Amino acid sequence: MKKRIMIVGPTQAGKSTLANVLNDSIRSLKKTQDVIYGKNTIDTPGAYIENVYMYKYLIATAQAASHVLMLVDQSRPTEVYPPGFAKSFTCPVIGVITKIDLAPEKANLSIQQLKRIGISEPYFKISLIDNTGVAELKEYLFGKQESSGKK
Repeated sequence: MKKRIMIVGPTQAGKSTLANVLNDSIRSLKKTQDVIYGKNTIDTPGAYIENVYMYKYLIATAQAASHVLMLVDQSRPTEVYPPGFAKSFTCPVIGVITKIDLAPEKANLSIQQLKRIGISEPYFKISLIDNTGVAELKEYLFGKQESSGKK
């Protein structure tokens, strides 16, 4: 059974920080050079979505995932995903808007970007500074037991 959640997004979007939260770990944060398999996640380098020739590696890696989280950094809503990219995956793709506390005026841009990527609701809006929205995301992914810290 596929258990891990693959996290995709541009450089500095919060992928490794979110992976730490979803894995209940405190792995040191540094630029991710390779795919990192955690207890619950597959953390992918930002370069994989920022370089067209790397898309095939994202699609192949997703074969081992139960879900794909596509992150959009609200503080820097740059277009790194091609239109309809979410349709490349066979597992559910979930949109996650990170850094919502840094640029609230850009919220609509982030949602529009997720729609262009091909992601339908629900979208999760999170802040990894104060963990806003993280409990809801964990509950959606793992159910009530894990999101409350119980197993």
